[in-house]
Parts: sequence; structure tokens; C-alpha cells
Amino acid sequence: MNGIRFYFEQQGFSTAHADQLSTALFLLLAIVLAVVTEIATRKVLLKVIPVFALKTATTLDDLLLKHRVFTFIAHMVPAILLYNFTHAVFVFYPDIVPPVQAAFVIYLTILAILASLGSLDALLEKYNEQQVSARLPLKSFIQVLKTLVVSSGAVIVIAKLLGTSPLVFFSGLGAFTAVIILIFKDSILGFVAGIQLTTNNLVKPGDWIEMPKYGADGEVSDISLVTVSVQNWDKTITVIPAYALISEGFRNWRGMSESGGRRIMRSINIDMRSVQFCDAAMLENLRSIVLLGEYLDAKTRELDDYNSRFAFDAAVPVNGRRLTNLGTFRAYVMAYLRSHPKINTEMTLIVRHMQPAENGIPVQFYVFCNDVDWGNYENVQADIMDHLLAVLPFFGLRVFQNPSGSDITEAAHMFGGLQQDIASQP
Repeated sequence: MNGIRFYFEQQGFSTAHADQLSTALFLLLAIVLAVVTEIATRKVLLKVIPVFALKTATTLDDLLLKHRVFTFIAHMVPAILLYNFTHAVFVFYPDIVPPVQAAFVIYLTILAILASLGSLDALLEKYNEQQVSARLPLKSFIQVLKTLVVSSGAVIVIAKLLGTSPLVFFSGLGAFTAVIILIFKDSILGFVAGIQLTTNNLVKPGDWIEMPKYGADGEVSDISLVTVSVQNWDKTITVIPAYALISEGFRNWRGMSESGGRRIMRSINIDMRSVQFCDAAMLENLRSIVLLGEYLDAKTRELDDYNSRFAFDAAVPVNGRRLTNLGTFRAYVMAYLRSHPKINTEMTLIVRHMQPAENGIPVQFYVFCNDVDWGNYENVQADIMDHLLAVLPFFGLRVFQNPSGSDITEAAHMFGGLQQDIASQP
């Protein structure tokens, strides 16, 4: 550099002008070298690497290209070169060196942040391709890492703009801890909740959850650092704070889906006045039901043996033990459900009487459908109810139903006809 200045001084330039010309010449050379370096780097990184990425079995390098990680790295090479040439270029103007290097540090920091964020996005996308991602989503952790990267980069940039060391800036953050906690309260709570949700496998994308307080009743579509998005059954979107799932609780239907059975619990209210003993004619009709054949044979032998053992008077139906139409109907419901192809017989299967009340005696069946799809489940449930309601008259039973408008109208017509008959009698 001194030799160049000496050459310009021999050509008749003053020392000041020689310094300026020498600096301008070296600056031009540094810029040309940086441009050539960037072009060469881009040729290598952005031309050779994509070809190499297509030949590799892994998709990670393709994802890094997709998120422009290599592009940001290519831009960093000439900046690093210019940063190192700063002292040589501005040797005659040492006061310019610190601000110029600070500008390059800021530029490199921004590029490093962008490259880091792109790398994290690529890693997350690669991880989401794995089966384990459905059980252990890492989006919230990646967002925390992004926050740390951006925060650290921001501190470095601010420190360079203020002309101080980043270490000094970091050491001074302790006094603002309370403010930082207040500002990032939701993020901190969400991060802690995300760790608990993920570690304990409480919820994952695709789970159907229910949280009435927030109007959430649907499938989890996204889990982020602060919020959990739920697409409800009516296609609306509900956003819930992540920490609310831990602090307030929620219902997750995943266990139902993974168990292979979805519960059906329905009741039919029977008019108690239609309950009666089964006579010979009714038993003869009921024996024609295939599902009741074995039950009736076994039950009849059991009751006959019991009644003959104690010599009950069979002429009085109250004596001894007798089959009833309601008990036989309950046995039919049990046999019907066990033979139904859509009922999971390896899970709980109960048919029982509930407490009689003013609305009759409820006969409840508690079973599990082996098709957990909502639409198919509703069809199975409806088909079972349709069938059971239709076969009730075959057992001499009636459904209890409060009088409706048509019932009252029919009763009024009958009462009016009765009055006419009475009036017409002499």
C-alpha cells in the first residue's frame, strides 16, 4: 500500500491525494475480488449442490435448497472477504475501519439469522415426514429456537449500532428480566405447556378434542408455540392458548379412535302397562325368531325345572317363575347386538333396565361400534334404533310417548262419537 502511495507521489500528487487514490484503487480491487468470489461461490453452491442433491437419497439437502440456505451462505463469503480487507483498504483512514466493519458484522448477522431460520424450517419439514412426528410434534420447539436465534441476532445488531460489545449488552439484560418475562409471558407459558403436552403425549395434530369454554369441538390442525388451532366439526377454526390446555383441561377423543370402538349408549322407554307374562301363543311366535331359539329353549328348561322342584300351581301365573315379554325382548336385544357386524363384541356390551319413572321403564343398551368414523357410526346407531323400535310390537310391547297434537285430536273425535251414540239411544 505504501508503494502505491509512493508511486502516486512521484507522479506529482500530494500526499493527501495519493492516499485517496491508493484507497480508491484498493477499494475497487476489493470490490472486484468480492464480486468474483460471490460469482464463483454461487456457481459452486447454487449450481453444483442442486445437481448433487438430486443424486442423494436424503431429502434434507433438497429442503435446504428449497428454503434458500445455500443462497444466504453464498452471500456471506464476499462479505467475510471484505471484512478482512477493511484494514488493508483503509490503512490511511483508520477511523473509517470500525464503522465499516460494524456494517459488515450487521450484514453477516442478518444473513446468519436467515440461514439459521431456513435450516430450522428444513429440519422441521424433514422431521414432519417421519412417523414419529405424529406422536411428538416439534413445531413449538423449533419456534423457541427461532426466537432465540432472532433475539441473539437482534442483540448483536443493536450492540454494533450502539458501538458496544454484545457481551456488555447481554450482561445488562439481567436488570430487565421482569420486563422480558412480562412481555413474553404467553410465549413462556406456551413453551412450558408445549413441553408438557409433547412429553406426556396429551395432544397432537389430528386429535379430536373438546373444550366447551373456548367453543372448541373438532380436530387439532396446528400446534404452535403459543396457540393450538382446532378445526371444529362445522369447519370453523378455534384458536386456544396452549397453556389453557394444561391449566383448564380438555377432552381428547384419541383414546376412542385408537381403541377400535366408539360408544353407543341409547335407551328405549317402554310403556310399563304393556309388560306381561309370555303365554303359549306368544312363546310360539317368539320361537320363530332365529336369535331367540337357544335362549328360549334353555330358559324354558330352567324355569320348568325350578317350578317342578317346588310344585308350584301352574294355573296361577304369579306362582313360580315365568318368562316376560320385556325380559325376552332384553335377551333378543343382547343377541341382536352380539350378532351385529358393526358391534365390537370384545368391548363392553350391556343391555339393562334403568329406574322406572313417569316416562316408563328405560331399556338401555351400552355397546361399542367398531367403526369410529363419525358418519358411519351415526348410521350404525340409527339402524340399531330403527330395528329395535320396529320389533317392539312383536313382543307385545309399546314405546312410552307423551300425547301429541294428533293423539289429543283423535281422543276428541272418539269422545264426540261416544256422545253421539249415547244421545241416539232411547
